[in-house]
Amino acid sequence: MTKLLEKVIKEAMEDNKCSLGAKEVVTSMKSSKLVILSDSVPKNMLEKIHETAKTSKVPTMNLKGSSVALGRLCGTQFRISALSLKALSDVNLKSILKEVEQENQQ
Repeated sequence: MTKLLEKVIKEAMEDNKCSLGAKEVVTSMKSSKLVILSDSVPKNMLEKIHETAKTSKVPTMNLKGSSVALGRLCGTQFRISALSLKALSDVNLKSILKEVEQENQQ
């Protein structure tokens, strides 16, 4: 997990520029810049999110952690299986995706 991603999530939570939960993520996909998924997303919902993201051309990233970890990262006391960020600069988006790609190669 990168510090940049943590910072971007915290800023989005403060500014209310994100959607929490798998169903909300699917409905708000068109206005999203990045979708973050925990390991706890049910398989049928995961397929639906990936399909919707592909048609909307929104990148998705799998967080190596449970919904509890994603909830803590967002600063909430409840579990969050999926999160979509609506306000994210292109520079930050490219940096986050590049770092995730490098992690996956290791």
